Amino acid sequence: MTINALLLSSSRVGDTPYLAHAIPFIKPLTTQAQKWIFIPYAGVSMSYNTYLASVVTGLSELQLDISGIHQHPDPRQAIKNADGILVGGGNTFHLLHQLYHHDLVELIREQVAQGKPYIGWSAGSNVSGLSIRTTNDMPIIEPPSFNGLNIVPFQLNPHYSNYLAPGHNGETRAQRLLEFTKVDPITPVVGLVEGSALWRQGDTLSLLGNQSAYLFCGEQQEIPIPAGTDLSHLLR
Repeated sequence: MTINALLLSSSRVGDTPYLAHAIPFIKPLTTQAQKWIFIPYAGVSMSYNTYLASVVTGLSELQLDISGIHQHPDPRQAIKNADGILVGGGNTFHLLHQLYHHDLVELIREQVAQGKPYIGWSAGSNVSGLSIRTTNDMPIIEPPSFNGLNIVPFQLNPHYSNYLAPGHNGETRAQRLLEFTKVDPITPVVGLVEGSALWRQGDTLSLLGNQSAYLFCGEQQEIPIPAGTDLSHLLR
């Protein structure tokens, strides 16, 4: 079995319906996986049931059996019993805190390594990298570690944009990622623009969508990665 993981930048593009743009990306991962477990731990500002309902509605055309991990008395067993894992966006620190709290980090890593499909967006993509040190989120809670699931051996920055609002004097996203590369000049960071995704199939990594991504690593700063690029070298 090989890793089959889809890492989406976002749940929406512009004003499109929830997860609508991602259906063509998600569908290939569902051909052999009907029973999915959804992890809503990043959803701090809504109830987990509300979050689950939005995901079920958003993916309804795929006719999947989706339950929330919060509905199961044993979260670890729920992961083991599922055909695939869905991890939604929200606050990355809270998500990772809860994954550690329920002792799911190593289990998810192992299950995905054994071939169980993984689909994450926003925070769900952030936690799939080496660590969450390049998330955009406020650290509202302190997880035991910043170490992520290591589904891909580099850093992710979903919702990437280097937009600077007029009159705003804070750092741009590119400046923040430059700071990371100064502290850690070896580890690559891939900035994923909304509407794009990374798809890992074993030792192959592809950039999906019609938007460029951006690479930050050492002296390389905000290097455009054209849509459709094979990024398999980042897995080595």
